[in-house]
Amino acid sequence: MEKRNEVKKQPVGCSKQSEFVRRMEEKAEDLSTRTSGFTRYKTLDSILNVEMVKEKSAEEIKQIWNQYFSAKDTVYAVIPAEKFDLIWKRAQKCPSFLYALPRKEGYEFFVGQWSGTELHFTSLINIQTQGEAAPSQLVLYHYPELQEEKGIVLMTAEMDSKFLVVPEAQCLANQVQLFYATDCSETYELVETFNHRSSEFKYMSVIAKLEHSGLGKALRPNQVSDTS
Repeated sequence: MEKRNEVKKQPVGCSKQSEFVRRMEEKAEDLSTRTSGFTRYKTLDSILNVEMVKEKSAEEIKQIWNQYFSAKDTVYAVIPAEKFDLIWKRAQKCPSFLYALPRKEGYEFFVGQWSGTELHFTSLINIQTQGEAAPSQLVLYHYPELQEEKGIVLMTAEMDSKFLVVPEAQCLANQVQLFYATDCSETYELVETFNHRSSEFKYMSVIAKLEHSGLGKALRPNQVSDTS
């Protein structure tokens, strides 16, 4: 408990976090081996008959994807090709970011790290206490196989239900588009600052953007916040 209290007092952007981000960038290709209980090398073919759906329109594929996952306790999406292209280009330059998840009291922070087309989330407290050994608690899988031909990228996820429920995982997934697919240069600048000027990064700016977007409201149904 003393150790947990100690790391909670450390400012976001401190040397420990900066060192971890650098280590994560160097070993991004090893992330998929640290997802305890998750599927390794999850392919689109393991979910969908790709050859069969190639004859269908993008809208039909979207309906199939949504119908299939609507009955499952997970996060999923169909992302327009142009939006994913922007996210992907930015992810190459800025593979890490700090996301805020609303809790009953305050916020819990998660570091999101890209490894190929997988996006791994790990709570900051676990990173600060376990370092590189900290396992992923949520993985978003993006499938660009149909991007050129159909103009869509399919996404689904796996999560550790001991740490996250679906609405919380959805909140983190929505923030990827909030920060990586934004047209607002000020919003994306937070991502650039976290990756390239971590000493200047202010975690309260992430909270401010999240509150302004309204993405966290569903997790706090009784809270009224001014997002104007």
